[in-house]
Amino acid sequence: MVTHIDPEFITNGIRLATAPVFLLTAVASMIGTVAGRLSRIIDRGRIIEERYLSSQNPLEFDRVREELKHLQFRGRLANLSIGLLTLCAFLIGLTIILLFLGETTLLENGRASVWSFLAGVGMFLLALVCFMTETIIATQVLDFRTLRRD
Repeated sequence: MVTHIDPEFITNGIRLATAPVFLLTAVASMIGTVAGRLSRIIDRGRIIEERYLSSQNPLEFDRVREELKHLQFRGRLANLSIGLLTLCAFLIGLTIILLFLGETTLLENGRASVWSFLAGVGMFLLALVCFMTETIIATQVLDFRTLRRD
């Protein structure tokens, strides 16, 4: 049995499914930004580790150890953000597939596409919270009082 698919349904399905693609663009941009920050965290950690290994000053050990703890926490936040963004991209991709299939076939998956889209947006928002937290922690390391000259 051959079924005929109306090109108008396919066109409408493509039109409907492309709307979430714009969110994928934002996700890809955020992954690049967070990956860049993670790279800088790792580079800074290597520099601090070298300083720690070559230092003979016990007072320096405590300060370096504390900065390494901050860098480790920031790295975990960046990794979590990347993981949430990746999950977001997966869910948005699933939404696109569900919308397209729902428009071009007899599949009834309206609720599934709504929930996958909302879950994707939720993951994006959580990733933004992780990103914001990481940037706040990054700036708290700076002690501006020591930079002032009275």
